[in-house]
Amino acid sequence: MHANNEIGTIQPIGEIGKIARKAGIYFHTDAVQTTGHIPVNVNELKVDMLSMSAHKFYGPKGVGVLYVRKGTKLTSLIHGGEQESGRRAGTENVPGIVGLGKANELAGLEMTEEAQRLTALRNKLTKGIIEKIDHVRLNGHHEQRLPNNVNISVDFIEGESTCLNLDLEGICISTGSACSSSDAEPSHVLLGIGLSHEQARSSLRFTLGRLTTAEDIDRVLDVLPRSVARLRAISPLYKKS
Repeated sequence: MHANNEIGTIQPIGEIGKIARKAGIYFHTDAVQTTGHIPVNVNELKVDMLSMSAHKFYGPKGVGVLYVRKGTKLTSLIHGGEQESGRRAGTENVPGIVGLGKANELAGLEMTEEAQRLTALRNKLTKGIIEKIDHVRLNGHHEQRLPNNVNISVDFIEGESTCLNLDLEGICISTGSACSSSDAEPSHVLLGIGLSHEQARSSLRFTLGRLTTAEDIDRVLDVLPRSVARLRAISPLYKKS
C-alpha cells in the first residue's frame, strides 16, 4: 500500500521499487488512499502497476484504474471479449470512467491547497485530543502520514462504545478499516505495529475530507473528552494517573 488505510502511514514505495526493479520483480502498489490527496508519480515510485479508486477522490463509486507500465505482462482476468486490450472481457462503465477522469483532474488542481488545509486540521485534532485526554497514543507515523487521517488509541475503553457515543452526537468515526467494519476481531494492522489486543480495540479512526471545517474539529474536541470521561467512569480498568 502506498499509504495505510487505517493508520495513514505513507510507505517508502520508491525505495521498495528500487529493490524490486534491481531484482527483476514486478511491483504493484495500492494507491487508493493517496491518489488525489498527495503526489503520486509512477516513475518516482518505480512501480510496474498501480491501483486507484474513484470514490476516494470524490468520483463515482464502482470504478477504478489499474496503471500498467508498458512491457508488463499480464494474464487475462476474464476471457470472451477484447475490452481493456483483451485483459478483462465485459462492457466498460463509460459514465464511471468519464466521472473518474474528471474527478481526478479536479483533485489534481486542488490537491496542494487542500492537503495543506487538511494537514492543519489533522494536527489541530491530534494535538487537542492528546492535550485533553490522558492515556492516548497516536497510531502510525507522526509525520509521514496522510493529511486527512488521525488514528488514536484511548486506553481503558472500547472503541466501539466511543463510536456509538459520538454517533449520537452526530459525529461519524470508525474503529478501524471501513472494509472490515463488521469484523469483531482487533485490527491486524494495529496488532502488527505492536499494540496489545486491548489497545487495538480502543482505537478510533478520524477521516477528514473536503467538507470538514475548523468548527467540526472544535466540536469533536468538545464532545470526545466528555464521552471518554463517561465511559471511563464505568470502566473497572481506569485509574487516574
